[in-house]
Amino acid sequence: METAQVAIVRGEEELFARTAHLFAGATDIACAANDLSTWAATRPRPEIAQEIAQGVAEHRQAGARVRKLYRPGVLLNPSTAQHLATLRDAGADIRITQDEVNETIILDRRVVILAGDLSDGARSYSVIARAEVVQGVASLFEVAWRNSGSLAAYDAELTELRSLAPRVLELLAAGGKDESAARTLGLGVRTYRRRVAELMAALGARSRFQAGVRARELGLV
Repeated sequence: METAQVAIVRGEEELFARTAHLFAGATDIACAANDLSTWAATRPRPEIAQEIAQGVAEHRQAGARVRKLYRPGVLLNPSTAQHLATLRDAGADIRITQDEVNETIILDRRVVILAGDLSDGARSYSVIARAEVVQGVASLFEVAWRNSGSLAAYDAELTELRSLAPRVLELLAAGGKDESAARTLGLGVRTYRRRVAELMAALGARSRFQAGVRARELGLV
């Protein structure tokens, strides 16, 4: 579907072909995502990391503002946590939010890109230039940004949980009792349950089953 102000594209290649010139000239870039695969699901993560960090550095050298907002779950994967640190060092302002986020890119408050569902290995994207829609999406982003916390603070808070997360997720998937899982990890039952609760919160999961689903999406298991 396409009008003068709204276009629906499918797959990253078509998205990048249509919007590359917008990114190249942007002076204010805001991005919200649950993980690092939303905008580049089909490319190897090392390649993504290098390209994005280089792009951030180039934009910052040109005086552009680059903001990125993520959910805490991205910090549970060591490679992802390192990637975010690299983006921060390249000049991006990165914050973490506990709130649900609309997976969005906002360019100069003139264009928004909304990520759609992933189907058959390809994701659909809406590229919108309609002023009232752009303003509404930008306002939602600003609220989430104001309510978010610093990358450094969340990273420090989740350091211990990050090391435990893979093993805890394995034990949850095995379906054993908490008492047995706690003994396996050398933890008290109350401590183990607290870690599970912290893990679920970081993943934005309301159940242990949902935590497993989110963990697979993030490459934790």
